Amino acid sequence: MDGHSEMGLIGENFDPGLVGRMKGDGYESRSGSDNFEGASGDDQDAADDGPPKKKKYHRHTSNQIQELESFFKKCPHPDEKQRAELSSRLGLESKQIKFWFQNRRTQMKTRLERHENLILRQENDKLRAENDLLKQAMTSPICNSCGGPAVPGEISYEQHHLRIENARLKDELSRICALSNKFLDRPLSSSANPIPSQGLNSNLEPAVGRNGFGGLNNVGNTLPMGFDFGDGAMMPLMKPMANELPYDRSAFVDVALAAMDELIKMVQMDNPLWVKGLDGGMETLNLEEYRTFSSFIGVKPSGYTTEATRETGLVFLRSMALVETLLDANRWAEMFPCMISRAATIDVLSSGTGVTRDNALQVMDAEFQVLSPLVPVRQVRFIRFCKQHSEGLWAVVDVSIDASQDAANSQMFLNCRRLPSGCVIQDMDNKYSKVTWVEHSEYDDSAVHHLLRPLLSSGFGFGAHRWVATLRRQCDCLAVLMSPDIPGEGITPAGRKSMLKLAQRMTYNFCAGVCASSVHKWGKLSVSNVGEDVRVMTRKNINDPGEPHGVVLSAATSVWMPITQQMLFDFLRDEQMRCQWDILSNNGPMQEMVNVSKGPGHGNCVSLRGSAINADENMLILQETWCDASGALVVYAPVDVSSMSVVMNGGDSAYVALLPSGFAVLPGILPGYHGGQSNFNGPLVKPDIDGSISSGCLLTVGFQILVNSVPTAKLTEESVETVNNLISCTIQKIKAALKVT
Repeated sequence: MDGHSEMGLIGENFDPGLVGRMKGDGYESRSGSDNFEGASGDDQDAADDGPPKKKKYHRHTSNQIQELESFFKKCPHPDEKQRAELSSRLGLESKQIKFWFQNRRTQMKTRLERHENLILRQENDKLRAENDLLKQAMTSPICNSCGGPAVPGEISYEQHHLRIENARLKDELSRICALSNKFLDRPLSSSANPIPSQGLNSNLEPAVGRNGFGGLNNVGNTLPMGFDFGDGAMMPLMKPMANELPYDRSAFVDVALAAMDELIKMVQMDNPLWVKGLDGGMETLNLEEYRTFSSFIGVKPSGYTTEATRETGLVFLRSMALVETLLDANRWAEMFPCMISRAATIDVLSSGTGVTRDNALQVMDAEFQVLSPLVPVRQVRFIRFCKQHSEGLWAVVDVSIDASQDAANSQMFLNCRRLPSGCVIQDMDNKYSKVTWVEHSEYDDSAVHHLLRPLLSSGFGFGAHRWVATLRRQCDCLAVLMSPDIPGEGITPAGRKSMLKLAQRMTYNFCAGVCASSVHKWGKLSVSNVGEDVRVMTRKNINDPGEPHGVVLSAATSVWMPITQQMLFDFLRDEQMRCQWDILSNNGPMQEMVNVSKGPGHGNCVSLRGSAINADENMLILQETWCDASGALVVYAPVDVSSMSVVMNGGDSAYVALLPSGFAVLPGILPGYHGGQSNFNGPLVKPDIDGSISSGCLLTVGFQILVNSVPTAKLTEESVETVNNLISCTIQKIKAALKVT
């Protein structure tokens, strides 16, 4: 799976000991384009008993280096499958690819650390000199009025500290000017008129928000340059990771500060800014009240609709771990796999202050999705700013940026504009964190199918309710995976890990097929005998070992089901009822052979199922299921017994070929529902405890099928009609089994 490691094992994306194993200046003699020939580090240690041999180096060609550098800009941490592809394409061994990327990452970190150390040494020298001057001034004070020696005790304690603070501010202003000249190519005089700034910690008394967060102060946006955050902290700038962006980089800081200020206000304020539904559930934004203080109100593009929600919840994860996840594009996408189809960090303006992520600022691209082919993927480019307000209290805010620099361009935000959104995270005493999430967007409503419009306008589609529910479920899953004994029957610990990784890839590819994200290059088909609510797409797989080679056909649709989300989910995951809708079951019951839990509740798991009648059958069903307040998922794929035997013994799952199919169950929202407030004359629709709507839910059905094992084969109308009939037949069987129409 592109850019993704195994499910939930967030920490494996970063090796904190890598930099420490390098020897400073000695590393510069070997760039990322050189590799040792022969044994790896472990193999070399094992050969120490023999006579010392001169180390040999292998220098890559310029074409190889160019390809590696190009791939490194897109993905600094390639997985095994990506390394195998590079190895095949460049004619290098897999371990050479691995060592090159390790060396390249270490080279970047070493240079950045050397630059930071140089700045710190300079600041240390200045502070030492300042300290000596202050000591000398204190031993021989001078009267400000007459210029003669001052009488001891004439300078008050407050005056003494004011002078120290004045000297510190002057030195800080000089450093700001130096940074401006160096990084922004824009001179800034240190003699400019001082402008009062309101930093995050400018208030002496800690502010206690009405939402229960202490230590949150509003962020001033009147800074002349935006690099001084009012608490003496400087934002260390870095070179962009990708190509130079055509933006005014200094303006990013001003936008980030204003967005953070707005997020804090939206977290702290309650009524009248936030209005709770009649059911006491989801909070929605009062736009009239919001316009009284927001600096991000602009002309909304024609056809765009506003959605804004807020949700608070407790998650089993400390604030610092969650902040690190949000600032790493891969780990962020892994944490929200059914909401984020693709994420990438485009530019890093600041990696944080010191060793923390305080004041981290970066530009990101992301694609957000709802598991339905009737809702287009939202493509957004935004800046993400992180700020630590006090010990154990963090805030992370996103806001869209205009890539075109042309306000008259209606396509400047593609199909969605992300207004200040994000979360405030506060550590609690019981290893939990309190998370308040705010989601505020403007999106093109015309491209959304009428069946799904109420889901999006109510906030159940992309709103804060779904983010918090997903985060809580994923944190519960992490807690289970990190426990010494992972619940699982009939499988070894290494096999559980490999099986979870395979299930993660299966679910990821299912979501990509249903939502038609840019993860795969899909070609949309328009066939006369296929309904307008069914989206049929095709693609060719030539060299991906994780899928069968040939022409892959994907078909998906969403329908209304007059049954609760929980009842439908229980029916779809029941192995005894599977024969009533699944043609792969051969009209016989299935039995569960292996079950690996991924959280509380029997429904959150990865399982392996086989026929209860024919035990000698060579095909098994790999299945992942989960259910939370934001919806439910049942994804499965046929796998052969020999491949799963390798996986269950801890083998590499990247070469297990599978094509996923399955179901996504979404809350069913009737038109007129807005957080429990009804705008129509019918009865009030209230969400159930599990997040579904008592009168029904939405069912998304998706299939991916190999229609021809030859990648160059032509797609026939018969193949399309077969997949279309499969979807229709499956939906009819489910309705018949549940006795609904």
